[in-house]
This record gives sequence, C-alpha cells and structure tokens, in this order.
Amino acid sequence: MDPEDDAALPDFCRKPTLILGVGNILFGDDGFGCAVVDHIEKNAAVPPHVCILDVGTGVRNLLFTLVISPVRTRRLLVLDAIDAGRTPGELFEIDPSDIPPIKLDDFSMHQIPTSNMLLELKERCGIEVRILACQTGPLPEEVRPGLSGPVARAVPEAAARIAEEYFGETPVTDRT
Repeated sequence: MDPEDDAALPDFCRKPTLILGVGNILFGDDGFGCAVVDHIEKNAAVPPHVCILDVGTGVRNLLFTLVISPVRTRRLLVLDAIDAGRTPGELFEIDPSDIPPIKLDDFSMHQIPTSNMLLELKERCGIEVRILACQTGPLPEEVRPGLSGPVARAVPEAAARIAEEYFGETPVTDRT
C-alpha cells in the first residue's frame, strides 16, 4: 500500500492501540463498555498512540474493516459486560475463544460474526486481542438506561487499569 493511501484509513486502523467500548446504554449494565470510554475521555489524557471509541452496538462493522484493512492496529482491547455467573461488578479478562456461549449470539447485540472476527484478528492477523469484561447484574427486559450500583462502581476501576497499562499513567480519577 502506498504510504499516502495510509492517510485515508480511519484512525482505528492506523493507531498501534485500539480500545473499544461495546454495549447498549439503553439496557442497564450492558452499557458498561460505553461508560468506561466516557469516563476515560472525561478524566484522562488519551495518548496519541491510542484510539479509544465508544462503538455501542456497532462494533461489527468496525471489526470487519480491521479484518480487511491492509494496515491494522497491533493491540485491541474490547470492553464489554458479560454474564459469566460471577459477582456483579467483578472485572475479569477473557480470551475471544472463551466468550460464553450465551454471549456468542449477541455479544451485546453485535451478532454472531463478531466473536469470529475477534478470533480472526488474533489468529490470522496477529493482533493482540483482549476482552476486559464486567459481570452484569440482571439486564432489564425493556429499555432502562443506567448501570447498576456494582457495575457503576467498576467503571473507574476499569478506567484505572486501562490508563495504567495502555497509557502509562497513574490511575484515572474523577475530574468532574
């Protein structure tokens, strides 16, 4: 690819590190990933080598772009809420191949190919793919924005872990 064509690619392809907040803010704790991105954007200086995006439920198109792009990020961190039978608000990492079966079909409404694309990015494209998950409380059956207490308390903790590992900063504090 001609270096001039590189500039036409979106930042999320060209930056060495990509952090994606995934979820649906209209369904309670499912908005965890989006809340973490919002917290970081309000309380930390994102370094130039990092692209951080709240992708909501639109992660599939972005991952597809990464799969077919001739230029790709080197590190991908996905932030999402998952029901893995743990304590609500608990943060844990999972490998893309370990996405719970109940999550494979929706991955926060991101459709079945999403988990396959994460595996392809990791195995075929050589990208370091990690998922930082938060155990949800019960998700509402109808629209109800807002995180539960335990998941809301996990947001600054997740932001601090990200800032320390990916930004080289001390933990993020609430500046609001």
